[in-house]
This record gives sequence, structure tokens and C-alpha cells, in this order.
Amino acid sequence: MCHVSVGHLARLLEESGIATVIVGIRAFRPRLEGMAIPRVLITPHVMGRTMGPPGDRDRQRAAVVAALELLEEAEQPETCVELPGDYRPGGDQCR
Repeated sequence: MCHVSVGHLARLLEESGIATVIVGIRAFRPRLEGMAIPRVLITPHVMGRTMGPPGDRDRQRAAVVAALELLEEAEQPETCVELPGDYRPGGDQCR
């Protein structure tokens, strides 16, 4: 249900004049798209690793840059963009 709360919060912030970008994973794409959120970035990562694997600074930076670009470049409401690539766990291990 977190993605639902975040969607509602994004709409309230937007109504107040604060631009938002929601970053979510592919598994939630259909739900996020159905919520009429102004801007959504979908990442190929797994739940709990939305921005990328721990320690993978390049991948995390790519997600942040893509979100900022979406914030700057989206020309219409309900814009959804997908970050290319696949989840690369690298050194990510369950502990």
C-alpha cells in the first residue's frame, strides 16, 4: 500500500505547487500508471532496491539523474518513463 500513499501525497504536493517524481519498480508499474500521478520513473530493480543495488553508485546515480531529467523535461501530465537495463545485483547479498 506504500505506493498508493505516495501517489496520493504526490498529487497533494503538486496541487500545492511542488513538483514531484515518483520512482517505482516494474512490478508496480500498472498500479502507478493507473493512479494518474504527474511523473513516474520505473526502474528495473527489485522491491527494496528501487534506486539500485547497495554499493552500485553508478546505477544509483543513473536513477537519480533520470528522475531529475523527468522532472525537468516532462511536457504532459501522467508521464511515465522506464529506466533501461536490468537489475544487476553485483555485490548485493541477503544478510
